[in-house]
Amino acid sequence: MSKALEGVRILDLGHVQAAPTATQLLAWMGAEVIKVELPGRGDITRGQLRDVKGADSLYFTMLNSNKRSITINLKTAGGKKVLEELVRRCDVVVENFGPGVLDRQGFTWARFQELNPRITYASIKGFGPGRYADFKAYENVAQCMGGAASTTGWEDGPPTVTGAQIGDSGTGVHLVAGILAALYQREKTGKGQRVQVAMVDSVLNLCRVKMRDQQRLTHGPLLEYPTKEFGDTVPRAGNASGGGQPGAALRCAPGGPNDYVYVIIQPPSWEPLMKIIGRPELVSDPDFATPEARLPRIPECFSIIEHWTLTKTKFDVMAALNEADIPCGPILSMKDIYEDKELYERGMLVEIDHPERGRYVQVGMPIQLSDSPPDVQRSPLLGEHTDEVLGWLGYNAAGIKTLHDDGAV
Repeated sequence: MSKALEGVRILDLGHVQAAPTATQLLAWMGAEVIKVELPGRGDITRGQLRDVKGADSLYFTMLNSNKRSITINLKTAGGKKVLEELVRRCDVVVENFGPGVLDRQGFTWARFQELNPRITYASIKGFGPGRYADFKAYENVAQCMGGAASTTGWEDGPPTVTGAQIGDSGTGVHLVAGILAALYQREKTGKGQRVQVAMVDSVLNLCRVKMRDQQRLTHGPLLEYPTKEFGDTVPRAGNASGGGQPGAALRCAPGGPNDYVYVIIQPPSWEPLMKIIGRPELVSDPDFATPEARLPRIPECFSIIEHWTLTKTKFDVMAALNEADIPCGPILSMKDIYEDKELYERGMLVEIDHPERGRYVQVGMPIQLSDSPPDVQRSPLLGEHTDEVLGWLGYNAAGIKTLHDDGAV
């Protein structure tokens, strides 16, 4: 079966997480991804958080499935020539170097256009144009400056970053959207274009409901929040949704650190919910009968429900409430998820054999295409495909040896 992006060739100059997230998704959609790495060291994540001596770390393997690896030393004339040949033959260049790094090496957007007018040049930076344009950013910096940290956590606690990598991986997903749009437009224009995504901008895009609430705040307190006193900015709301449907994480038996279930109270679900927990009298009680009546009593509502959830496991609660079409979900630990057989059956978790580290579990493709199912493969060894790619570029055995001898690859 052909793949959605079959025939599209990606030159992956990315490292660490943001850009590799994008190129891995494109690879799973069928694109050929050639990952360029520094000879001798490679992507820095190969050695970061290493758990198996002498093997690539899970940090690297988790972000670089289905790619080919070539090592190139861009400080050499031979290395630069190899990169230029790759640009001529690829459809997209992806990078997330610090501001100006590629420009200083002579690989500007103008140069890429000279080499290949059809090339799409896709970049991730910490910040967009403006006073921070030359600053570096990391995951948590992006969360802090994009609005996530100030609105996450508890009212009486510090700003909190989320465990989800919305700054790095979230930006990579945004970049995929830009790349696909550029490739589609090229079908009409015949020309490539520049695609740029800032990490802070991506985080802000994911925090749009908080920007909604910042503007609502000018008209009075946000009653959906459990906040006691409102200032002039959106507060931290704990586990409350802050949206139109109240929600809370409620304790369950047997009382472990993740024995919680998140329950949402929708207007149609109040009656069946009260009947399930044994409090049918609250269906008609004027203090609880309508959403407007419940709104100032939200903490009390969830306390009543929690008296019941404390007698059940989180999975029992989920089963009981879903029978009545009441939205809820147990808080799953990473161990719960790692051991969920159904995730393996549907390919969201994939067991992969690796020649150096043995078998490991890879998070699979989250986007399902009916006519382009992913074939999740292991990450490449450092420089595993260098000679193969050079041969494809037209170098003969002697030329390849010279490049190695000169330290160009």
